Amino acid sequence: MRLDRFLFHHTDHARRDIRRILAAGRVQVEGQVEKDTRCEIGDFTQVMLDGKLLRDTSPVYLMLNKPAGYLSATTDPEHPTVMELINVPETLHIAGRLDRASTGLLILTNDGKWSRRLTEPKENVPKVYLVETAEPVTEETHDHFARGIYFAYEDLTTAPADLEIITPHQARLTIYEGRYHQVKRMFHAVGNKVTSLHRESMGGIMLDRSLEVGKYRPLTEAEVAFSSAPLDTPKS
Repeated sequence: MRLDRFLFHHTDHARRDIRRILAAGRVQVEGQVEKDTRCEIGDFTQVMLDGKLLRDTSPVYLMLNKPAGYLSATTDPEHPTVMELINVPETLHIAGRLDRASTGLLILTNDGKWSRRLTEPKENVPKVYLVETAEPVTEETHDHFARGIYFAYEDLTTAPADLEIITPHQARLTIYEGRYHQVKRMFHAVGNKVTSLHRESMGGIMLDRSLEVGKYRPLTEAEVAFSSAPLDTPKS
C-alpha cells in the first residue's frame, strides 16, 4: 500500500492534507523521515506521525483447537465462526481452513507471507489428518494415494500422499498440498466417504494435546519457525 493511502486509512486527515504533512517531515517510516507519497508500506512496516505509532505492527500467530460446528471464516450470517472463539483485537486471517464439520489444528495470523509458506501447494508442507471413513480403507487406497489422485475439475493430479491404515475405518493421511476439500475428494475418488476429519499437524506445528477443544494459544518461537520436513506423528 502506498504511504499516502496508508495515512488516509489510519488517520483522520483528509487526502488534501496528507501531502502537506509528508512535506513537513512529520511522518517517519521505520524510524526515518519519509516524504515520498509513493513509499510502499507492508503489513509490518512501522509508521509514525508526530512521534505516534499508527498501528501495532507486531505479528500474531495463534493455534486453535477447532471444534466441530464452526466455520473457518471471519463472519457468517447463519453459523458461528472460529473468530468468535478468539479474543484478540488484531485482524487475523486463517492459514489453512477446515470445513464446518472438521476439527483440530487451525492457525490464525496477521502475517500473510508466513501463512503462504505454510499453506500454498507449491511449498510442499506436510499436513497430517486423522480420518475416519464409512467404508474400510484398503491397501488399494494406499496405492492410489501414493500415485496421486486425478481431479478432473482442476485437470490435475495430486502430489503423492502417505496413508497409514490404523483400523479398517481409520487412517492417518499426510498430504503436501492442501487443495480445496482435498482429503474428502481423494477418498470420494476411490469410492469411500470421510465421516470424521481431524487435523493433527501442519509442517512442524503439531496440535497441542493439552489445548482444550475451542481454546487457543500463541505459537512458540520454534513453531513459528516451522520446518517443512515430515513429522513423526504420534500413533493413536
